[in-house]
Amino acid sequence: MTLRGRLTSAFLVVVLGPVLLGSIFVALTVGAVSRERTADRLDHAAVTVGAAVSAVCRQLQAAADAVAVVPATERSAVADQLIARGLATAIRMTGPDQQTRPLRGTSREEVLEQGGRPVGWQNCAGPSGGPVTALAADADATDVTVLAAQRVDDALLARIGEAGGVTVALGETTPPRDTASRDLSAEPGQPLPLTLSVPSADPTFRYAVLTLIVLVTALVAILAARWLARSTTRPLGDLAWAADRVANGDLNTRVPIPRPDELGRLAGTFNRMTRELQSYVQALTASRDQLRRHLAILGDTLSSTHDLDRILPVILRTSMTATGARAGLILLAEPDGRLAARCGAGLTGEWDVTAAELAQRRLIAGRGVLGTVASTGAPLRGTSGGAPDEPACESYLAVPICAPPDPDADGEPEPGTLGVLALYDRLGGPAFEDTDLRTLRTFAGQAGIAVHNVRVHEEAQRLSLTDPLTGLWNYRYLREVLRREVERASRFGRMLTVLVLDLDHFKEVNDTYGHAAGDLVLGEFARRIRLGLREVDVAFRQGGEEFVVLLPETDAYGGVIVAERLGAAVREWPVPIDPRRPDLADRISITVSIGIAVFPEHGSTAQEVLDAADEALYAAKNAGRDTYRLAEGGSFDPAAATTGGPQPPRQVRGR
Repeated sequence: MTLRGRLTSAFLVVVLGPVLLGSIFVALTVGAVSRERTADRLDHAAVTVGAAVSAVCRQLQAAADAVAVVPATERSAVADQLIARGLATAIRMTGPDQQTRPLRGTSREEVLEQGGRPVGWQNCAGPSGGPVTALAADADATDVTVLAAQRVDDALLARIGEAGGVTVALGETTPPRDTASRDLSAEPGQPLPLTLSVPSADPTFRYAVLTLIVLVTALVAILAARWLARSTTRPLGDLAWAADRVANGDLNTRVPIPRPDELGRLAGTFNRMTRELQSYVQALTASRDQLRRHLAILGDTLSSTHDLDRILPVILRTSMTATGARAGLILLAEPDGRLAARCGAGLTGEWDVTAAELAQRRLIAGRGVLGTVASTGAPLRGTSGGAPDEPACESYLAVPICAPPDPDADGEPEPGTLGVLALYDRLGGPAFEDTDLRTLRTFAGQAGIAVHNVRVHEEAQRLSLTDPLTGLWNYRYLREVLRREVERASRFGRMLTVLVLDLDHFKEVNDTYGHAAGDLVLGEFARRIRLGLREVDVAFRQGGEEFVVLLPETDAYGGVIVAERLGAAVREWPVPIDPRRPDLADRISITVSIGIAVFPEHGSTAQEVLDAADEALYAAKNAGRDTYRLAEGGSFDPAAATTGGPQPPRQVRGR
């Protein structure tokens, strides 16, 4: 059953139930009242009729007494007068000799005597059974007995009934239909056996009216129930329809407000909820689209570069967009355990600085909110600012940036914390929620993967571009850096000096002391080269015992000075070793030959300059080793620039 049917049924039960019960009660009450009124009427009529019959008897008694008291000569005249006046219809007088005087007032045919007495005369003082034709009352005198009679006919019965307002019948008779009757028996004072009847109150009309009222009430109730159910369920139906439309994604659906009642308020609340939901969905859609764009940027950035200075700001902005944060900060752990700020956004106060100044900020692990997150690896969030040296805020959320676990590293400890990702002041709320924490963990995981991949890439790149024995850059990186430095020097009109170094008689070291000692000599030689160079200078191991040094923004004179310094550093300090045999020395004296070439004097390209320096190295070798030579074609005189550098070339064996 539908809601409308249930409401209609309930309304009809509530309305028609009492109406029907009331109708039954009224019908029963009407019947009872009608019967009680009829009974009361018969009671009153019985009293009235009895009184009327008694009055007739008293009247007859008075007539009989009047005749009896007058002289005998006047009795007939008095009797005639009484009859003429209607006080009696017949008077009978009997003498002491029991001789009956002529009957006055009626014919013998009407009062036939049986045994000398009238037939059907009922004495008022002592009624007897049998048919009744008249009422009689007697009076005795010394010489006569007077019997006054009143004929009981329809006129008398009508007059008696009139007095009581009923229909009077003599004797016990069957009353007609739709009448109520009562039998009065003969008794002294009321000698007539009578039947009183009155019309019964016919309740049919009342019942018909009552039935009509019930039907009209039922019709009105049904119409009212249908209207009420319709007016109640139609807004609910509209609301259900609108809810289905909203559930299917149509947030533009609105419910009409028919009346300002509870249903109207419900419809208004639904419309307001739909509007707010639509605004919320639009905001979510915009946020989702923005998040998708940032994720696309993040994906493109992660796939296209290994530069943390590009990756970390994208991760930070995406995290702020996804959580609605006002500001954010990413810090990475340094080898000394401190946290270095790498990028920030929306920071205020002392942290509102340029990117270069922000990169100089350092925090100590284990101190403050960020330091605690870095040292414990557990996220923190709150509604007040952190340590005094951290960004000021009203709410914060900080999670650790951890390297991804290595699935192949069974039994090894989990990777440590790489840094901290922190967000500040959630817009639209007093504090960050659990969903924000889960979201930020996701982005911190991406940041950890990015940092780990960059460091792995840098390490792989370093290993691919460095010599594992000496730690210097290898020949592959030499060609790239040399090309770049030549281009830069050409663009800015600067000079670039290239030194090619080769250890003298290094094969004898390997043959005499072994390859382990040779490796030790190469490592020590590389260390002394690094000590003798500036920060901008770059050293390479070209192969074997041959090395290359690039001196940016250095002319030939500067190249000669560096060559002299490196030659002296190698020559003056023998390399300590662990000899394999007792007859071998524990120190190895080595020397180096150096070839010098300058861009653009000795070549216009990187390869030409490198070839010129290599030719100068061969010239130094041919000049006796443990010396340097400048490539041919330059205007610099190395002899004039020497102030106590290497000794003049000695005649030794070839390279």
